[in-house]
Amino acid sequence: MTDALTQDELKADLTLEQLQQLVGLVEYDEEGDVFPVTGWDSIVFVVGNATQAAHYYQSAWGMQLEAYSGPENGNRDHKSFVLRSGSIRFVLNGAVDPDSPLADHHRRHGDGVVDIALEVPDVDRCIAQARKAGATVVREPEDVTDEHGTIRIAAIATYGETVHTLVDRSRYDGPYLPGYVAAESTWVKREGDPKRLFQALDHIVGNVELGHMDEWVEFYNKVMGFVNMAEFIGDDIATDYSALMSKVVANGNHRVKFPLNEPAVAKKKSQIDEYLEFYRGAGAQHLALATNDILTTVDALRANGVEFLDTPDSYYEDPALRERIGKVRVPIEELQKRKILVDRDEDGYLLQIFTKPLGDRPTVFFELIERHGSLGFGKGNFKALFEAIEREQEARGNL
Repeated sequence: MTDALTQDELKADLTLEQLQQLVGLVEYDEEGDVFPVTGWDSIVFVVGNATQAAHYYQSAWGMQLEAYSGPENGNRDHKSFVLRSGSIRFVLNGAVDPDSPLADHHRRHGDGVVDIALEVPDVDRCIAQARKAGATVVREPEDVTDEHGTIRIAAIATYGETVHTLVDRSRYDGPYLPGYVAAESTWVKREGDPKRLFQALDHIVGNVELGHMDEWVEFYNKVMGFVNMAEFIGDDIATDYSALMSKVVANGNHRVKFPLNEPAVAKKKSQIDEYLEFYRGAGAQHLALATNDILTTVDALRANGVEFLDTPDSYYEDPALRERIGKVRVPIEELQKRKILVDRDEDGYLLQIFTKPLGDRPTVFFELIERHGSLGFGKGNFKALFEAIEREQEARGNL
């Protein structure tokens, strides 16, 4: 069923109808789910400088600071900033102690996602299922308590050094987790700025090594009961120079979606090869942020200095594209002005655009997506997108 909103979605003032449009929810039978997932809990990053990253995500991306942990409240190892936009919670961790494991992680991988945490109704049931299916449990279920209540928490390993922390928040009303204190942004939005620039998390793409994609698809099928949603291979997802393969898994109601990519043999390095080389292994490549007004969001982000991949005018002037996409909510010239891509499938259409890499390494980037019925991932845009990425790779000397 999809008739219940998570606490984070309720906090974001989202309705079920809005969420269904934003991320493409579908109905499903929760009773038969071996690993029920309520929704996204938080996306945890390790970064080189959490203090500055927190400022960036507030000033450039319009997120609000809501919790903090650091030396001032007993955490001698690292600083941690919890930021929110709509129902999305980002946690930015940066080492304070030079001997912190976070410093070693950052030295190897650079800025990146270390934990895709999921809210679940029954941590113990999920861990029992994961163990039975052969997953590696990296944190046994335990209760963590403070004056705001008790959280039940555990974690399992996934691709690379990424983990899924599983969280039950039903008995907790604190700002994030025990050990964190409520915090407020000192960044003041400009007058006239939108309340927020994105509302929900649509999907997170994982890049894995050649030959390992099916292994991880099977992991999500067997361990977490996720369903196969889409598959992109061959000419779907290749250019003249590079290629990759992708399969998409999702939980029953499609609230949580994971496209999984691996490189394919081609004349030159794909974007997946480049990611694996600079991230030093498998990891989360990009996060798709759902918005109900991509034009306003892109205009605001550009004004704040966020850089996007370029799309040539020929993309918008192609008669075949115009015929295929038909009528969308804004004139194609408005999309062209902003370099926003558009794709249509049997269920509807979507608008999307991709940032350049957000950090020094060519690894993590964001996608902005506005859905109008489409449950897809912009298959018709793959060629244009990958050619844009290849132009950036070539400029970096990595193609």
